[in-house]
Amino acid sequence: ILDEADQMLEDRFKEQIMDILELGFPKETQVALFSATMPEDVVYVANKLLRDPVRILIPPEEVTLEGIKQYYVGLQKEEWKFDALCDIYKQLNVNQALIYCNKRNRAEWLAEKMTQEGFPLSYIHGEMDVEERKNRMAGFRTGSVRVLISTDLLARGIDVQQVSLVINFELPVQRENYIHRIGRSGRFGRKGTAINLICPDEMKMLQDLKQYYSTEILELPEDLANIIKS
Repeated sequence: ILDEADQMLEDRFKEQIMDILELGFPKETQVALFSATMPEDVVYVANKLLRDPVRILIPPEEVTLEGIKQYYVGLQKEEWKFDALCDIYKQLNVNQALIYCNKRNRAEWLAEKMTQEGFPLSYIHGEMDVEERKNRMAGFRTGSVRVLISTDLLARGIDVQQVSLVINFELPVQRENYIHRIGRSGRFGRKGTAINLICPDEMKMLQDLKQYYSTEILELPEDLANIIKS
């Protein structure tokens, strides 16, 4: 079984996976691939890999997770994102939240800036020491850390029940990661909220997400107090 198969069959992992599958498994061995998103290039690799597979593919417009309200904040300049994030942070009362950046240095920069402004939070990324990463994740799971800034390291496979809000400081480079990111909220049948901070360069990407997933991403209302509860 390959979970998160779209990532496992990407170029960076594909060679290792193929080596494992060529070790000489019995002919009757069944291979199953699972992922919430499956890009066409990965489907192509899967078709070469599998023998007479049963395909259960959900159309993109049916992938968007129910129970997650999606909003965006349109900003004229990239530099305005930090102030917008601080304003949102001050107005919302949430149990736990994830803030996503695309790169390690941006996550570290944002964590430092917000800490200087007096906001208690932590950050995590893939280049961090494994033990440190485990400790920070443990703090988030137990609730001693309420807000965590992350790269796409935590876009998938992380179930923290109390996460009710996901903020995309930057839209993900890979379209599929948008669904995985916002899916960190609203786990276990709970309601979730996603807020996207959008500068002009990202507006086309936002429209693409709305069209591709046939989803509604509304402009964030000025009265934020009740959007997490509603």
